[in-house]
Amino acid sequence: MNKICIVLLSIVLLSCQEKSRVKAPLLVDNSKETQLKTPGSFFPEEKINVLVVGTFHFDYPGLDDHKVIPENQIDVLQEPKKSEVSNLIAYIKKFRPTKIAIEASPGWKATEKLQKYNQGEFRDQRGERYQLAMRLASEIQLDTLYEVNSYSLSRQLYKSDSTYLKTITGAVDWELEDPYWDYVDAWFEYDDTLVSKTNLTEYFKYMNTRESHNYGYGLYLLGSFKTENNQGADHLSMWWYNRNLRIFRNIQGITEGPEDRILVIMGNGHAAILRQLFEASPEYEFVEFNSL
Repeated sequence: MNKICIVLLSIVLLSCQEKSRVKAPLLVDNSKETQLKTPGSFFPEEKINVLVVGTFHFDYPGLDDHKVIPENQIDVLQEPKKSEVSNLIAYIKKFRPTKIAIEASPGWKATEKLQKYNQGEFRDQRGERYQLAMRLASEIQLDTLYEVNSYSLSRQLYKSDSTYLKTITGAVDWELEDPYWDYVDAWFEYDDTLVSKTNLTEYFKYMNTRESHNYGYGLYLLGSFKTENNQGADHLSMWWYNRNLRIFRNIQGITEGPEDRILVIMGNGHAAILRQLFEASPEYEFVEFNSL
């Protein structure tokens, strides 16, 4: 082979090698896939445990829209409910609370009442603040009860400028018909008779499920909430939802650190929203009542 042929052959071979390098597909190494981090991995693993015990009002003060008729009311100072309260207390003790927060305003002077309770007073009071919170605090030797109740933004607005507030929520239709109220009435009728027929601990487990809480909060999204021009929505947000946000903030205010185990005893309507707030918060671990 002459020199010219050798040169031409070399050029062709080099050209083919260049084209091969350009056209060769890029190989992707799939052996090391990107590991996605969960949002929770960015926050401390250690959280403040909180147990929210939603309750009915043991003394039936009649302050809620729904009233329980006398024949469906129970007496926690009489058997068999008296013993059932003791069993409920024993069940809640399993949470080992270090702090107890209650549905009361600072003027109620809960800690002062607790001191008197330890001296034998208030034992004949039927309210859950006495029969649950105060009794539990006394038995596990806590010396403080925390009042975390709050009133709503709408109440403040009404006091400062009721005329302006009425332009926002004054047209709420409280008599607005809603076919879903038939379902609500059936649920309430069943629930009202259940408490007298069911062991209190089991009844509290039933009350404090996620399903019960979600439907309980969902009732506020019916009827007057559907008032046109967002008046129902604005009223609910400034009244009920705002009030519970403030209660949640008050609980944050008594929180000191991960060593806290906070027991919150509130009307079950409040518990429904507090569940949502505690479950969403990166600070707290919401403890299911049924898990004790």
